[in-house]
Amino acid sequence: MQKQIICIICPRGCVMTVKKNNEEITVEGNACKRGKEFAILEMTDPKRSLTSTVKTVFKNCPVLPVRTDYDLPKDMIGKAMEEINKIVVTKKVKMHDIIIPDILATGCNIIASCDLSNSLKEGDNNE
Repeated sequence: MQKQIICIICPRGCVMTVKKNNEEITVEGNACKRGKEFAILEMTDPKRSLTSTVKTVFKNCPVLPVRTDYDLPKDMIGKAMEEINKIVVTKKVKMHDIIIPDILATGCNIIASCDLSNSLKEGDNNE
């Protein structure tokens, strides 16, 4: 199997050719060691960070930005989004508070990306 990958580790954006022959993986076109490591992970265990929003009950702030605290397996992003879309935040949360713990049993949490309590006016409720 052979695949061309553009490295996203640094702004250089090396175009790399990754070849997998049984268990042996070779990488060509990388300018640094980090690019090679990225290419190998892309072939063996691709992961991505996930950013999204969840609904809230607060009229002045109807959505809350959220993100993963670690990278998720790439093939689980769709299922993770299904779970995220089910959530409605009903309390004032702070940045980095866990919104969904251990999503899909991955060890990865969905956390708040901002401080919701600062975004709300005094006395704001779910009306």
